[in-house]
Amino acid sequence: MKDFVVAFVTLFVAVDAFAILPLFVTLTEDLAPRERRRIIIQSLVTATVVAIAFVFFARKVFDLIGIHVYDFMVAGGVLLFAIALLDLVSGRKFARQVETVGAVPIGVPLIVGPAVLTSSLILAEVAGLPPTLVAIVLNIAIAGAVFLAADLFTRLLGQAGSRAVSKVASLIMAAFGVMMIRKGIVAIILAGLTAAPPGSAG
Repeated sequence: MKDFVVAFVTLFVAVDAFAILPLFVTLTEDLAPRERRRIIIQSLVTATVVAIAFVFFARKVFDLIGIHVYDFMVAGGVLLFAIALLDLVSGRKFARQVETVGAVPIGVPLIVGPAVLTSSLILAEVAGLPPTLVAIVLNIAIAGAVFLAADLFTRLLGQAGSRAVSKVASLIMAAFGVMMIRKGIVAIILAGLTAAPPGSAG
């Protein structure tokens, strides 16, 4: 039970569904309720599959092709920054152009980003695989429940307030993307500095 609580709380903080709710509202603005529900389902399925697959296969795949979590951070950051820039500069919504917005960027990297992937990988070793998997599924389900309440969030703010929050959320998304890129690059540099140079052994 203790292992599950540790895994659940850690992933609850990593997913941070309430923090990404404004971003979800921004990306699904003006969509019909039925379409929004389809996007929510798509995002939850994508996030769950990616997180679970990552836990099982990440280390083997990473070792095989030389990819690190840092690379995910940079790639995810670039993606979020590009989407936010599209909204801020042109006012065009990514969700209106891309049918798979539920998968990318809502499912990955908003719900399941580098923090969730890294935490899941570590928790699988520290807390055990079953508690980690259950915690992943429950936290993704909580994110879905929060997204389903997005209409209430929008009604409370009104149209003008929703528009204002939409622009602020896009700016936050851009800053979040830059932060992911920065942390990824710093981690890559530090990893390179701490790696032993060729021929230094012995």
